[in-house]
Amino acid sequence: MTALNFIPLHIAVLTVSDTRSLDEDKSGAYLAQSVTEAGHKLAARALTTDCKYQIRAKLSEWIADPAIHAIITTGGTGFYARDLMPEAASVLFDKTIDGFGELFRALSLQEIGVSTVQSRALAGIANHTVIFCLPGSTGACRTGWQRIIAEQLDNRTRPCNFVAHVFGQNPNH
Repeated sequence: MTALNFIPLHIAVLTVSDTRSLDEDKSGAYLAQSVTEAGHKLAARALTTDCKYQIRAKLSEWIADPAIHAIITTGGTGFYARDLMPEAASVLFDKTIDGFGELFRALSLQEIGVSTVQSRALAGIANHTVIFCLPGSTGACRTGWQRIIAEQLDNRTRPCNFVAHVFGQNPNH
């Protein structure tokens, strides 16, 4: 069996916050740095307020861009009135990745206890773009990236990963 070569993806990072600027965004900065350290290309980085229509507009723009393979969002997944990421993103999904939210909460249970039930982390695929929606804390972003997303965006991860879905089942084209 021959070893697979790593296939770098073009990944966009979106922060949702009413209180932070891009310069103050530690969670988005962590994700952007992690993406590039893993060998992927940071295709775009943006910040939007907690407005579901602004969130949908930015996500839709990136989903429609064939040069963007994956999107990672941070913020807006809680239960406060302004936390609208699940409502904004889920209607855009062609398919949901139910196991992501389940696994994220299971891993978070080890770190933050039963408060993890207040996380509405979710993921899906839209137009061959994989979308992961994480809570806004840097710790949650670290858990999501290091323990789930990094491997699932690495074509060498076996028995399966999401790279094949990004490239329509043929990651080597």
